[in-house]
Amino acid sequence: MKKILLTLLIFSTANVLFSQEQEEEQQTCYQRYAAVFEKRGAFDIADGVYNDVIISFRKGSMAECYYGKVEVKNQKINIYEMYLKFEDDTYEKVTRKFRYPEQAIDITNGMSRTMITADDELITILFVKKIKPKKKSYSKAPDPNFDF
Repeated sequence: MKKILLTLLIFSTANVLFSQEQEEEQQTCYQRYAAVFEKRGAFDIADGVYNDVIISFRKGSMAECYYGKVEVKNQKINIYEMYLKFEDDTYEKVTRKFRYPEQAIDITNGMSRTMITADDELITILFVKKIKPKKKSYSKAPDPNFDF
């Protein structure tokens, strides 16, 4: 009986550890990028053409992130000037029908407002080169080790 209980305890512990590892791996590329932007913040985005952005496409629980190029005018994304980058450094225009094409796409903290297509696809532009550097960490003191 003790062996059965011990075996069940070992299996249940292994199962809990394995499920925690799977949850961490199931984060999408967008969620990982968003966590970095939330933690570190980003510098302001000036007007111009940026060919070093990440364009995130999300639908349901799936997400894909690609390199791309966008134009920023008046600190807003020009949705008609978004391009996906090919591996040979050429670009293809993103042609989607947006649900709210007249809505201004602001940029906050290095991330654009999420754009919604007619097919319920979510698109977000991430300015990864504008992420602020890691903050300095405080130097921890060692635990005391005195003989009394």
